[in-house]
Amino acid sequence: MCMSSRQVSGPWRITFDTNPDDCNLHCIMCEEHRENNGHKNHQPRRLMDIHMIHRTVEQMASKGLSEIIPSTMGEPLLYKHFDEIIKISSRFGIKINLTTNGTWPKLGPQKWAEILCPVSSDIKISWNGARAATQEAIMRGSEFSQRLDDLYTFVKVRDDIAASGGNHCRLTFQCTFMEINLDELLDIIRLAADIGIERVKGHHLWVHSPEMQHLDMRRSIESRSRWNRIVERCQDRVKHLPEGKNVILENFVPLPIENAEIPPHWTCPFLGKEAWVNHEGRFNPCCAPDVQRQELGMFGHVADDGGMEAIWEGEKYSHLLYNHMKYSVCRRCNMRRPPAEVCGS
Repeated sequence: MCMSSRQVSGPWRITFDTNPDDCNLHCIMCEEHRENNGHKNHQPRRLMDIHMIHRTVEQMASKGLSEIIPSTMGEPLLYKHFDEIIKISSRFGIKINLTTNGTWPKLGPQKWAEILCPVSSDIKISWNGARAATQEAIMRGSEFSQRLDDLYTFVKVRDDIAASGGNHCRLTFQCTFMEINLDELLDIIRLAADIGIERVKGHHLWVHSPEMQHLDMRRSIESRSRWNRIVERCQDRVKHLPEGKNVILENFVPLPIENAEIPPHWTCPFLGKEAWVNHEGRFNPCCAPDVQRQELGMFGHVADDGGMEAIWEGEKYSHLLYNHMKYSVCRRCNMRRPPAEVCGS
């Protein structure tokens, strides 16, 4: 059911930027960790105080919060307090929704599956190619064959936990839609079905520099037309998977051909529903690149008196909810979706 933004008194999901500087890969589309991105060499390294997470979850658990997401700007499994996140989620009955690069650092895929699957609603594994050359060119530092072997191990443990009466954690391939992997999306869907991945989700590339512009599928009439043809083929592919193989597609949405602008009636899936907290405790209203989302204003810190609840119910955030389309970052945001897609996601 599609809920209005005010049917609960708080966000249903909060993303905490726990450890944005920690990652063992250099994905070409990454705001933080792509190669030759020297201005992102933060010293000292940014690290969220675990007590900030505990306080915020404790405050919001009774106000509609049902999921938390550890960092999506770094590799969350490298966060030194990740074991405490597990304890916090268990204590308050909050599920973890995880996005990982699929390298399963330190513990390996079997141990991480044993830890994560009982407490997670969805684990999104970044996956951007059906061939080794493509995956390794995009997710630099990742070895395709090893990642594939690890994934089979992880899925088996997940399935064994569910079969024994435990939690069934959904698994998702998380893609970035761009020129370099466009023609492999069909095979990524087939790979997902073969392995036991239930969903393929993606979003269009955030262009962080002029060097990335040629990868953006929204850049021209020709590129948008090709994207739309691929969307149609992907939707057809899931209809004709072998019996017993089911894959959900999310954000595989045709783009307007003649105009690169996102249609004005497309809706933000986040405002009034989800929240982000940066490593220092600053409240952020969405997942746009940090410089861009700061254009929306400063709303406060969750460590301040009143915490997340005061910000969520505050005048500044309420003003943004009703006036966000006056901001250029919202008008051009590639995360806005047709209303039916927002309600169905």
